[in-house]
Amino acid sequence: MRPTDTRGDFFNPFQKEFLRRVLMTIFEKSAILHTMVEKELPKAYNPKEYEDATYKLWEGSGFFAPNAHPLSEDNSNRGKTFCMTMAPPNVTGSLHMGHALEYTQSDVLVRLRRMQGYETLWVPGTDHAGIATQNVVEKILKKEGVSRESLGREKFIEKVWEWKEIYGNTIVEQLKKLGASCDWSRLRFTMDARYVRAVEEAFARYYKKGWIYKGTRVISWCTRCQTSLSDLELEYKEEKGLLWYIRYPFPENVRVLTDKQALVVATTRPETMLGDEAVAVHPNDARYKDVVGKRVILPIQNREIPIIADESIDESFGTGAVKITPAHDTADFEIAQRHSLPLTQVIDTRGKMLPLAGDAFAGATITEARGRVVEALKAEGFAEKEEDYMHSVAVCYRCNTVVESIPSQQWFVKMKDLAGMAHNAVKERRVKFHPPRWEKPYTDWLENVKDWCISRQIWWGHKVPLEGETDVLDTWFSSALWPFAALGWPDKTKDLEKFYPTQALTNDRGIINLWDARMIFSGLEFMGREPFADLLIHATVLTKEGKRMSKSLGTGIDPMKLIETYGADATRFGLVWMSLGGQDMKFGEEPMVAGKKFLNKLWNAARFVMQKTGGSIAQEFPPAPQIVQNASIIESAHDAVKAAEDSVAAYEFGPALRAAHEFFWHTFCDRYIEWAKKQDDEETKQVLGATLIVSLKLFHPFTPFVTESLWQYVRKEDWASQLMVAEWPRVH
Repeated sequence: MRPTDTRGDFFNPFQKEFLRRVLMTIFEKSAILHTMVEKELPKAYNPKEYEDATYKLWEGSGFFAPNAHPLSEDNSNRGKTFCMTMAPPNVTGSLHMGHALEYTQSDVLVRLRRMQGYETLWVPGTDHAGIATQNVVEKILKKEGVSRESLGREKFIEKVWEWKEIYGNTIVEQLKKLGASCDWSRLRFTMDARYVRAVEEAFARYYKKGWIYKGTRVISWCTRCQTSLSDLELEYKEEKGLLWYIRYPFPENVRVLTDKQALVVATTRPETMLGDEAVAVHPNDARYKDVVGKRVILPIQNREIPIIADESIDESFGTGAVKITPAHDTADFEIAQRHSLPLTQVIDTRGKMLPLAGDAFAGATITEARGRVVEALKAEGFAEKEEDYMHSVAVCYRCNTVVESIPSQQWFVKMKDLAGMAHNAVKERRVKFHPPRWEKPYTDWLENVKDWCISRQIWWGHKVPLEGETDVLDTWFSSALWPFAALGWPDKTKDLEKFYPTQALTNDRGIINLWDARMIFSGLEFMGREPFADLLIHATVLTKEGKRMSKSLGTGIDPMKLIETYGADATRFGLVWMSLGGQDMKFGEEPMVAGKKFLNKLWNAARFVMQKTGGSIAQEFPPAPQIVQNASIIESAHDAVKAAEDSVAAYEFGPALRAAHEFFWHTFCDRYIEWAKKQDDEETKQVLGATLIVSLKLFHPFTPFVTESLWQYVRKEDWASQLMVAEWPRVH
């Protein structure tokens, strides 16, 4: 039975069945697939001989689509749906270890639910990744001696689309290599025409409610990408630098009152003092109570600025007195708003000093200006001291350039009400985190959230849908709509009606606030329902030394090389085996090696069972086994199935695999098969065959290729059947 195309029935049921049969015939005649139905099972399993052919078999069958196969009348899950939307990888990307873990875990869950009888849909897609994609294409053009500006916007966008058509599906093909059982007929892209309509609709609705506005605020700016960034798009790196202590002298009248010559402030960025508008202290800091409300002279610029008290000041930093540069620090901007301080911008969008910085500094780079300011402070007697200091520096998450804070007119989303919605969804357990510990960073961010800067000064992306606007929208604005836009919203599609809200989503902890929180409030705002019930935050795959993997540092591991070496199943096995309690995992290839050994064990066990039974494999256990060993293995098989399905339901994939492995390797192979080798009765042969069938089903979500390949041998009398849609073993 072919799946129903919810976007339009182009074929009647008879045409669909005919098409299915044609496709199956084509694959049946394939030389590679023909080896899968030979009478005798080869002595060894070679994944390279089976994996590509098996995936083609799955795709050709149409079983990745929901409602693609009939269920038994007594299946308790008949009529139930299970849907996941894939966290869409960047169209520029290739599979990395985090992806491999994430999509393997998702596929385990999807394959299990499909076999359990749910009408299962896993929606795949890719994200247009505005800044990243534009950077990639610009680099290619640069090698050809062409710039984005020389092409112009329209021609440049054409070049991006050309690049996307050639390279944009690389990661899709890699996902197929991994075994992801997505419905590829529903593949979405966040810049396809229907998705563009969804983004425009969302913007219009927010704008109509007054939740989108345009205003001037101090934002994070990448001088390399030449665009604004939201706070969540910043990464931080520890950098060894200096902490400069600078003397801000009191005017003569204040000096008499306080008996002090100057107020000493500490800063890591002396060049920004050229735009200072105040010095701030904490209101409870007894050291400065007598000077709050007084004024000091700003060195070099030689103008007076006030001393203010603000509760945000950290008394333990430096001297407890800090300079306030409202135009070049987002925290200082907030302080300036509370104290009605002016903005004096001294750094431009290219990271160079403006004329307001003074003749001695105008046109200098930030680094050059810093050196000149320090020299001037020392020459004029304002430099108190300097000391080594490790501090956290914000960099662009795409190009790693140090980010500047500058005043800019941008589009913002008001976050107060939306954050409240997202907060309540988790507080009221309508969305559950797995593991629960990730609720805290989620709620902490929502409780302190600022308005979201959604405009970007690049060309590739969704244009702000208002007349005369040239900015595009933050990539995360469009991806926030993913769980329902991927199902057809704003149209009232059959998919949207049937599969929204989805049941689960899995992703890395790094995008909990970038993406997860925004999807939750977007779903509540536009659909009236949270977009998913369960949010699985998977572990981070680290190097053997426990450090984050990095392609630039050469410490990243390419999953495709692991698949080439060990096969997809062994790679999946290793990743799931290491998944324990959501704890970060130090990567080593030992679990993949163990996975490869397991595949051989499974293959050899199947060969033995086929030889022992003469190739006549029983599908069911006998209702009342008379031999105690047979009764025992049946009970153990049921226990293993129950343990595995319970663990997967709790998103504990590692324990699920380990329970299945313990049963198969030790209970079934080491004990039962060794005993069965000496038996020749029909009951034992029936139990042997039925236990193999249960084992293939049990391991299919984890190692789908080898189990499907074996299924084609043991079910050769029904060649067109597939394990991926076989019914999950029922526990009695």
